[in-house]
Amino acid sequence: MIKKKKILVAPLNWGLGHATRCIPILRALIAENFEPIIASDGEAYKLLNKEFPDLQFVELPSYKIKYAEKAKNFKLKMLWDSPKILNAIKKEKKRTKELVKELALDGIISDNRLGVYSKKVPSVFITHQLNVLTGNTTWFSSEMHQKIIKKFDECWVPDVAGEPNLSGRLGHLKKENPKLKYIGPLSRLERKELPVKYKLMVIISGPEPQRTLLESNLLKETQKYKGNVLFVRGKIEDEQHFCQEGNVTVYNYMNSTQLETAFNESELVLSRSGYTTVLDLAKLGKKAFFIPTPGQYEQEYLAERLQKENLVPYCKQEDFKIEMLETVTDFKGLASFESRFDLSVLFRLF
Repeated sequence: MIKKKKILVAPLNWGLGHATRCIPILRALIAENFEPIIASDGEAYKLLNKEFPDLQFVELPSYKIKYAEKAKNFKLKMLWDSPKILNAIKKEKKRTKELVKELALDGIISDNRLGVYSKKVPSVFITHQLNVLTGNTTWFSSEMHQKIIKKFDECWVPDVAGEPNLSGRLGHLKKENPKLKYIGPLSRLERKELPVKYKLMVIISGPEPQRTLLESNLLKETQKYKGNVLFVRGKIEDEQHFCQEGNVTVYNYMNSTQLETAFNESELVLSRSGYTTVLDLAKLGKKAFFIPTPGQYEQEYLAERLQKENLVPYCKQEDFKIEMLETVTDFKGLASFESRFDLSVLFRLF
């Protein structure tokens, strides 16, 4: 019997996007007869544990990311928390070194976990942020991020190299870099022709307190909406539960199979403008309305870019009113953005 190669897959616990876009990679690893081992913490750990209950899991130190309540304080809060984040990176470096030896790893795939790499086994970094937007300090944050990427053997970017693309300047550099591999838009979802059950689907996630602030406002606003609403709170808990509040069906979370059905049964999607959400909606060819996380430059950039291209409208969190969804009819929506990239080709590195 041929021994399966063990690959550590480690998504960052910052919202659920890093974890969910690792799902197609994990599925492909299993299909190619590798043995993936998942390493993460918090909500990302819980979500993947529900998706892959038969795989081995390892808990990593938490970055303990928490957003400021006001957008203007976002950068200040991140600077304030930076010693805590740097300490977590230091701890995960040490833990990764131990895991390489303890588990006899053959490779590492890190989705934005900065300290999960090794000189002893091939190590891959997944990111769509080659340029990290931080306002007037973008040049510095981007250069620091690119220095970290250099520590890895390859960097996989979930987008296409040329035009048109989804990430814009986030995922594209002016200079060529041989370590970069554009692997196409990653999504765990597939498009299906299903009858419309919900006029509106609301799906939110992300670090607190912004997730709860948005949820509170949207639960009030959707009560005024004319039509059936599916509301997914993005809270990964021990048990799934749902309730009916007037025209709104509220779930704490859904697994990938349920979400795939729900997206395909929904006419319109209201969500954050996180990159993984953009990938999913592009795969499904959905119309949407975005509310970027206050102060998060990446989400603001993506929302502004997609509105400018007449694809998806957006507004600031504090300005949202349910009537704004009527503007969606003036936009094209995210057309299906297919990629035929074969993930198994990437695994030759291991």
